[in-house]
Amino acid sequence: MPVLTTHRLGEPCWVDFMSNDVAASRDFYTALFGWEPRVSDDEQYGGYITFHKDGHNVAGLGGAMGGSDAPDAWMTYLLVEDSEATEASVVAAGGQVFAPTMTVGDQGRLAVVADPGGAVIGLWQAAEHRGYELAEEAGSVVWHELNARDFDAQLGFYTDTFGWQPAVLSDTEDFRYVTFGPSPDSPVGGVYDAAAVLPAGMPSSWLVYFGVDDVDASAARVIELGGAVVREPWDSEFGRFCQVTDPTGGFFVLSSVMAD
Repeated sequence: MPVLTTHRLGEPCWVDFMSNDVAASRDFYTALFGWEPRVSDDEQYGGYITFHKDGHNVAGLGGAMGGSDAPDAWMTYLLVEDSEATEASVVAAGGQVFAPTMTVGDQGRLAVVADPGGAVIGLWQAAEHRGYELAEEAGSVVWHELNARDFDAQLGFYTDTFGWQPAVLSDTEDFRYVTFGPSPDSPVGGVYDAAAVLPAGMPSSWLVYFGVDDVDASAARVIELGGAVVREPWDSEFGRFCQVTDPTGGFFVLSSVMAD
């Protein structure tokens, strides 16, 4: 895949992992995906780590905020033109602001919000940092998925607030799913009606898929590195997948990618 230099407004542009054990998370993901960790200036950026593959940004890692009881988790960020204005739009559309807009050095501005179904999502107003530079290949993000408890309300929220133009993949009682992206032929993510499968009390959430050459071998490697397999590898018309967690409980999906 070519190196990405721009992202479309309203769509995913970055992912990072907030960990209560940064060293353990760094070691796990570098061993699993072959990423190179680069530590930022500790005073200005709090020791934030940017993972690189073949010299290009692919993801980030930071320490969980002190006193936070939130579980370790991956977060997807949507690219916005004006973070503070988008905050206001989020609230007007029934969402919440968890962390108001803050300036991150010369890299950009970020905020953390939640949609009406409680799914947490980041906002990124880019400056020097434009987002991940590789996608849809081994060792990079290949998909973003919202597991929605309130499918209609949440889909309407993203459509109204971020300008999505969703395409229906399936609309049956057993499986409701839409994709979003520049066109139905090139989607970058999806929204799944998960109301019937989410455990009681579990809010909606965003899920990140990472590409690998061999799902089964990568799942075995996850276990070797102290993680766990939540759902054994399975095949679908879209590829082979496996749901896993890292050693601190961070949930993500391994996804097969086509070899070049």
